[in-house]
Amino acid sequence: MKSIICDAFGPISQLRFDECPTPTAGAGQLLIDVKAIGVNFPDALLVQGLYQVKPATPFVPGFEFSGEVTAIGDGVSNFAVGDRIACVSELFGAFAEQTAAFAKNAVLIPDDMSYPDAATILCAHATAHHGLKQRARLREGETLLVLGAAGGTGSAAVQIGKAMGARVIAACSTADKLAAAGANGADELINYRQQDLKSSLKALTGGRGVDVVYDPVGGKAFDASVRCMARNGRLLVVGFASGDIPSLSANLALVKEFSLIGVLWGSFVEHEPQQFADNMSELFGWYQQGKVSSVIDEALPLAEAATALTRVMDRLVCGKLVLIP
Repeated sequence: MKSIICDAFGPISQLRFDECPTPTAGAGQLLIDVKAIGVNFPDALLVQGLYQVKPATPFVPGFEFSGEVTAIGDGVSNFAVGDRIACVSELFGAFAEQTAAFAKNAVLIPDDMSYPDAATILCAHATAHHGLKQRARLREGETLLVLGAAGGTGSAAVQIGKAMGARVIAACSTADKLAAAGANGADELINYRQQDLKSSLKALTGGRGVDVVYDPVGGKAFDASVRCMARNGRLLVVGFASGDIPSLSANLALVKEFSLIGVLWGSFVEHEPQQFADNMSELFGWYQQGKVSSVIDEALPLAEAATALTRVMDRLVCGKLVLIP
């Protein structure tokens, strides 16, 4: 079978598209014909050796995908050959025509959901859903600020915030990205390259501040957000797409009485599998009702994985990129 192979940590351009052995389904695993693969920021960090986990090389990158079950390993009873599934692997293995993954990380997808939608709704939307539902406990009528609101998980947070009844303020760096956030349902738009984020937020909230911040960006946008938190606010730390991991002056949390909350979806899936399954059921229901949708910037052939990862690293994507084997 063909796959993307990372022989050594380094520039994304060093990835190669080549033959590799077809995997088998071990105990607790499924063998899947991969139909579509979501491209994520951690994928790009992993191949460069910049992620907190470093697998043994060579390895096949990619962890979010959809496909059809073709074989079942020992101990798996809740899936059958021919099932259409979405799945996350153990951080790698998805950039391939076939892959083996643990059944506990797979979910059946609705008949009316396409494979590209399933491959790109899983990580981004499920992260935003977990962050806003379990971590922030977002309530109807609250004000939600989404930073990086045109990226994969940012777009998802805008949609899910609206589905949960929040007033959503989207902050982006370009007019095109703001237009994308508006199309996803954002109530208010801020271009933080052209507008001062702190003063804009104060004006939009009448000085009260925001109840929840969803931050996959970090950097200066985080610094401005902590100064615009409402009392009892919750600031969700999701990632650092800007490349700048900010520091928090703890006195701001004290005087404003807000909470800083980490969101690590992979840990949630591992430690709360039943809640993960319940979340996915709700998300798929919202998808079928038209409340959320996969936002696909472009579908590219699997062979162009390096191009896709570079675009994600350079923050040139609205929504998600998907690879098609």
